Order: sequence, then structure tokens, then C-alpha cells
Amino acid sequence: MKIACYCQHVLGIGHFHRSLAICEALAERHETVMILGGPDVNLPESAVHFLQLPGLKMDAEFSELLPCAEGADLKQVKENRRKQLFDFFTSFQPDIFLIELYPFGRKAFRFELDPILDDIGSRTLPPCLRLCSLRDILVEKTDKHKFEARVLQKLNSSFDGLLIHSDPDFIPLQNTFGSMDSITIPYRYTGFIAPTMTRQKAGSMLRQDLGLSAEDKLVVASIGGGNVGAELLYATAQAALLLEQKTNTIHIHLFTGIYSAPGLQEGLKAVPASNITVHSFCSNFPDWLEAADISISMAGYNTCMNLLAAGIPALLYPFAQNREQRMRISAFSRTSDFMLLESEDLEPRHLAEKITAQLRFNKKTSQAQLNGAMLSCKLISDPKLWSQKTR
Repeated sequence: MKIACYCQHVLGIGHFHRSLAICEALAERHETVMILGGPDVNLPESAVHFLQLPGLKMDAEFSELLPCAEGADLKQVKENRRKQLFDFFTSFQPDIFLIELYPFGRKAFRFELDPILDDIGSRTLPPCLRLCSLRDILVEKTDKHKFEARVLQKLNSSFDGLLIHSDPDFIPLQNTFGSMDSITIPYRYTGFIAPTMTRQKAGSMLRQDLGLSAEDKLVVASIGGGNVGAELLYATAQAALLLEQKTNTIHIHLFTGIYSAPGLQEGLKAVPASNITVHSFCSNFPDWLEAADISISMAGYNTCMNLLAAGIPALLYPFAQNREQRMRISAFSRTSDFMLLESEDLEPRHLAEKITAQLRFNKKTSQAQLNGAMLSCKLISDPKLWSQKTR
């Protein structure tokens, strides 16, 4: 089969990496094209093919679209994207069209998605199965009833199925979408999208490369793509100064992310602590978590799945703009050694105490379903599952 997967990231890189994991699983069995249209990302060597639309991103207030290319005209960029997308569907003629998040999010991109969905429905474009790929938690909306009514209208009329990348024993979609009973198309839970657990040897080798003994403690601190969360890394660096006065066995590695502010790395390197090392980005980040004794990070979807796969204790600082990350921390704290960090916990002495406390815990195997990429591939590859309305 031929599969097209649309993924539009606008702030971080979590949406991209989650969709990429699904596409890589699909590409083992099917010709798979991933359609991208956000800020530049490092594309891996992969069996997945990539179609890059002219880049668009959201402004700092998340209120309007902006071209990624400086000086580009927004109206022209939109028109170019619409044409490129239509031409792609005309020539590629996929059997399955997988759309990440829309219509539960990415409303700003309906200018290009609705015409494609409508043309598939009217047979202006060749017919194909239209599936929505959705994460575990939806952000809150000002008018929830209006939002859910709009989602249902588009979902039930223009899609053939819904994949929910969650484990309902931990985070059921109805926690943040109250109209589940009104969904008339088939939907399936896939489990969470997490890295395949074949990295224990890689983690051990990384510790060996770093010269760490069994008594040494490796702390990995990160902020995803780096657009937000710099205060967490600064606080960790200051806490490292205090920890250095008490022990020489704690080694802290800080990852700033590919989208971080230009001065962040320099600011962290200026902290006079010999127990910290500053990195920008690495392609083997799950190996670092496998090697680590604890993690300090925010609580995005991909970060939490990486932590659960590695089984390590974590200090988690939620993104303050919405409820998503705080809810995720709460859901997993019941069975994993995850500790919530509030803003006041970033005071260096408090944070140093919490780091010390978390280092007392050992790794544990998560009870959550983490094989979501492979199960998504299996579900997507079986068109019969999506052939009938549920009600």
C-alpha cells in the first residue's frame, strides 16, 4: 500500500518524532511519505520519504501563522502549499491518508487540509482511507462545547477512523474530550508511541564511554526542542554547584535543544561547576536516558514515553500554558517514580534536594502499553477495521 502521513509541528519537535516513529514502522511494509510543513528539523536516514511544504509556524502568542522564511508573503505561502499538496495527491494517489492531530487541533491549517479531504470524499481525487492520528491529551479550550461540536462535524463527515496513541488504563481520551459517545467512526487505542526497548547495551556502552563507574550517578536534564524551559536548565546548573560541594559522583549533562535561544548554551557553560556538561542536540537521546540514573525535563508526550521506556526516575516541570503536561505527570506518577516540579522548586537548594532524593530510586519497568508504533502500523494496514460506522 501507499501511505501519506501529514504532520505539522509549530513549536517543538514532539509531534514530528511521534509521527516519524509511526511512519518508520509503516515503511517496513509500505511505501510511506511523511508530509512536513514546519520549521526545519534534522531528517534521519530512513525508509520513509519526505515531502517538505513551504514552512509555516505559529507566533509566540499562538494566535496567527507566520512563514518560516523571513520576508515571505503568508498568502503566497499558503497558496503554494495548497497547490503542492494537491499535486502530490494527484500523482502519488495514496491508499491511506494519515493526519496528525487535525481536526482536534491545527485548525489554522484547515485551509489546506479541508480541500484535500473534501476532494477525496467527492472523488475529485482518487479515493483513500482517511485516518486521524491523535495523542493522549487535548489542551483546554475556551468554549469546550463549541470546540467539540466542530471536531465531531469534521471527524464524522470527513474521516474513516481515529487512532488514539494512548493507553486508556492511564489516560483515556474522554478525560479531555467529553463527546466520545458522539464519535460515529471507528476508533482504536494503540498504546503509547515509545522507543523500542533494545537500548540497554547502548546505555551501558555510553556510561563506559563517559568513564562512569557503578557508583557514579548520571543526571540528564533536557527541554525537548528548546523553545521553552530554559529556566529549568539554568536552575539545574545552579543546583549542580551545590551538589558539587557535597559529592564528586553526580555528573549532570544538559541538553538545550535545536530551537533554543542562541545565548542559552553560553549562559550554562558560564556556570562555574565542573560537574556539568552542555550539549545542544543528539540523535541518540534515548540511549542517554537508558544510561541515566534520573532525568530532569519537561513533560511532553515524547519525553514521558522515553522516560517510561527507560524506566528511570524523573523530575518533571510542566509547560505552564496549558494542562497537558501536568495531567500527564499525574497519570504516570501512580506507577512510576515521577515527581512534579513547581516553579518554586527551581530554587537551587530545593532542586538539589529533590535531585538527591530521586537518586535513591532504582529503575522499574512501566506498566503502560508502550508498543504504539507497531500496533498503529498493524491497525492502519487493515482497512477492514475502518469500513463501517460505529453508530
